Amino acid sequence: MTETMLAAVKTKPVSESIKVMKVPRPEPVAGEVLIRVRIASICGTDVHIYNWDEWAQARIKPPLIQGHEFAGEVVELGPNTSHIQVGDYVSAEGHIACGTCYQCRTGQSHICPNVRIIGVDRDGAFAEYVTVPEGNVIVNPSNLSLEMATIQDPFGNSVQTVFSADVPGNYVAIFGLGPTGLMSVALCRAVAAAKIFAIGHKNEYRMSLAKELGADLVLRSSSDLPAAIDEETDGRGLDHVLEMSGNRDAFNLGLKVLRAGGSMHVLGIYPAPFTVDVSSDIVTKGVSVYGIHGRHMYEDWFRMAGLLTSGRLNLKPLITHRFPFEDFLDAMEVMRSGNCGKVVLYME
Repeated sequence: MTETMLAAVKTKPVSESIKVMKVPRPEPVAGEVLIRVRIASICGTDVHIYNWDEWAQARIKPPLIQGHEFAGEVVELGPNTSHIQVGDYVSAEGHIACGTCYQCRTGQSHICPNVRIIGVDRDGAFAEYVTVPEGNVIVNPSNLSLEMATIQDPFGNSVQTVFSADVPGNYVAIFGLGPTGLMSVALCRAVAAAKIFAIGHKNEYRMSLAKELGADLVLRSSSDLPAAIDEETDGRGLDHVLEMSGNRDAFNLGLKVLRAGGSMHVLGIYPAPFTVDVSSDIVTKGVSVYGIHGRHMYEDWFRMAGLLTSGRLNLKPLITHRFPFEDFLDAMEVMRSGNCGKVVLYME
């Protein structure tokens, strides 16, 4: 096995500053496995790191190999591994929980306060090889395509969000049409929502993609939205809002279009605190608000495998751009433009 590998490295604590370069190939330590990456996909988190925004400045310590969405083949086992085998076709849960805190010991490891993230707190999968703790490795179904396997990490966010709501037979709106919002549109279609409203703002490309993925109506987030929702639901309002935009105006608008007794499920991350009319929009309407973070570990991975191999869920239109890994910087520019769904990188 070669001692070096090709990787996309965030070399300096400044905007951009990513180089595709040769670096030492990692060796798995006790409890880890080495995976040859065959495909990876770019996440919004990777864009934050590339742009070097305030979040990245506070969290990231270059040099760092980014990337946490991937699929590949196990090629080497570290000491003290027991159930993963060389040759397994795998992906990985990107959140490495501590296993000892209250949350981990009560079935809530997805919100472990001590979590470390692949491609954020340790080197990730924008490389020919990556090491992963054995407990985080997911063996993929043999009939799962590489392109579906690499998007499971973000798809798990959609799965937790959608299944936290009572979607079948109900009126549901998805605010925010980034890749996770778009996957939620397709999932709501697969589980038989009565009517799916995809709410965008300016991005025409993704609004069009939402229609292709199964939205009944694609609407703009504006002051006209409550009247449009009222008309389309015969005055009832929405049963559930899935807020994935991270936009404060969308959050408040989502509360406005919920029916009394409805629920809001919030995956979006907001850049700053903001004001909500709790008395009028939550308390007196009897509205429930749920915070969503990551994926249930590991219930949602089993659910994803069933959904992705069922033949009832169509996420293929979501993969809009494909690049060889050597063209990583071109792929990142497409992702930064927003005129895309998921952008994937082939390592071979």
